[in-house]
Amino acid sequence: MRTVRTGVALTSATLCLGLVVTACSSNTPTSSPTTQSTTSTAVPQLKATDFTADFAAMKQLTDLAKQGKGMIGVLLPDTTTSTRYVQYDAPYLTKAFEAAGLSASDFKIDNANGSAATMQTQAEADINAGASVLLVDPLDPGSGAAIEAKAEAAGVKVIDYDRLVTGGPADRYYVSFDNVEVGKLIGQGAVDCIGGWNVPTPNVLVMDGDPSDNNAKLFAQGYNGVLDPKFKDGTFTKVGEPAGTWTPSVAATTFEQQLTANPATNAVVTPNDDNANAVIAVLKKNGTPAKKFPTTGQDASLPGLQNILTGYQCGTVYKPIYLEAQAAAALAIYLRAGQEPPSSLVAATTKDTVLNKDIKSVYTTPVWVTPDNMAATVVKDGAVKVADLCTGDVASACAQAGIK
Repeated sequence: MRTVRTGVALTSATLCLGLVVTACSSNTPTSSPTTQSTTSTAVPQLKATDFTADFAAMKQLTDLAKQGKGMIGVLLPDTTTSTRYVQYDAPYLTKAFEAAGLSASDFKIDNANGSAATMQTQAEADINAGASVLLVDPLDPGSGAAIEAKAEAAGVKVIDYDRLVTGGPADRYYVSFDNVEVGKLIGQGAVDCIGGWNVPTPNVLVMDGDPSDNNAKLFAQGYNGVLDPKFKDGTFTKVGEPAGTWTPSVAATTFEQQLTANPATNAVVTPNDDNANAVIAVLKKNGTPAKKFPTTGQDASLPGLQNILTGYQCGTVYKPIYLEAQAAAALAIYLRAGQEPPSSLVAATTKDTVLNKDIKSVYTTPVWVTPDNMAATVVKDGAVKVADLCTGDVASACAQAGIK
């Protein structure tokens, strides 16, 4: 989920690459970013923790943005696997670029609407239009690697955005949330909720994201690391772990099939809010009451937050995407200006298992959101509007959670 792809906001994120908050938006820098002198101008030495909800750190890059040449092209994957790309990524990336002083002709944001062929066409159009940097959030690693290979051959710098493009160029960059940490938050959230909701004899179904998505593998690494000890000591029973997907309709069908095969199932680990919402629709159809059948999620989507407030979802990983978007935009501005990004920003690495190489990475920090901290995180950050969140039968739950 991404963040599922996230299921946003999707995490900080990495989001959390999660984007935003007690563990994230509170990362206000105690001082202005330092600069490093070069023969041409001072280069800001930003850190991932410098980015905040007011986008103030991006203003440190205005001189660097003036030096840069060529367009920054952004390639987003779809509008269905997670609502985050339209709700959050595109507007936050736009805001980040504009805060640094870039004009509309200096960057271009496209969405492939679920088509790898469309993304390929969009990438070629950007390259032909003189793009100097591409941010790529691919639909799958193979098509993403092909796009990046063509970009590199044309002298275009490449940044993997949110998802690692396994098999891409060795000298690319990656911006995301710490996705293993995202998975750990999901796993621990499930454990806490199963206890908090007094689920007897937990029989847990584990539902993964699309196995072709490297993020899904990292999420699973995180939550399985938390859950496996529970399965091994018999505290929980694992009833199944079917093939993963990011398509909610497929998740719903899979869940119904698993529930028929294992009717004792009484909890499910769902890797993003959209898949959780599909599962919850099945539960409601079956007459399952609130706070009886835990589900999990990520992305802090509007439906996910409402499901949490009404007792059908335990929590969601909030990946403050405004953090991830600023980190990616800043990295692109450094590369566009022909500058080596500072090690203070690129402070991590991520293993590309196809290349068997470590990819230089920027990580932002995700946070687990429940009714207890929703007002202080996603609502405070403006990631969701109270008027949209607290409608109908959710209004009373909002009041109980102190959301107003």
